Amino acid sequence: MPGASGRVLVVDDNKVIRQLIRVNLELEGLEVVTAADGAECLDVVHQVRPDVVTLDVVMPRLDGLRTAARLRADPRTHHLPLAIISACTQHEVDSGLDVGVDAFLAKPFEPAELVRLVKQLIERADSSAGGRGGPGGHGGGQGDGSDDGGDGCGEGEEEGEGEGEGCGDDGGVGDGFVDGVPGRISYGG
Repeated sequence: MPGASGRVLVVDDNKVIRQLIRVNLELEGLEVVTAADGAECLDVVHQVRPDVVTLDVVMPRLDGLRTAARLRADPRTHHLPLAIISACTQHEVDSGLDVGVDAFLAKPFEPAELVRLVKQLIERADSSAGGRGGPGGHGGGQGDGSDDGGDGCGEGEEEGEGEGEGCGDDGGVGDGFVDGVPGRISYGG
């Protein structure tokens, strides 16, 4: 049954965040494996064989954007749905789009949004049955993609710090998916 099961590789250097994500996804019947940074993710991804990978951006050794780029460059993992779950700057969002990230979820996040995003990524991967389908395959989000000019995300996140991460609430629920327009995120309904 799509969305009811799947394996998620959660990559975040903050142990509390990893545990929060793990618990919320496991409560929904998903299997969760965790990694503390991008280097560990690359070490385990081929054994774990996840259906989705979630990545923080700022991590020691290898950050989330460089990890995403390496996953996209590897023929064995280029098809994996990738979601950035992080306090984010517009530069990081743009960089994520450039390397082929499929979805973004700003910290702090509502657990229900996390679950919905991961399930949607699993369902999209299942329905495509062949993976991403090449460049530009990360589009297809819903909503008007309108933006008030700011990204709503705070800067100044320090490596190894779990406190103080987060983005402002744009007032919408949003689906977190790229809406097919480079550099824009769909936060519409």
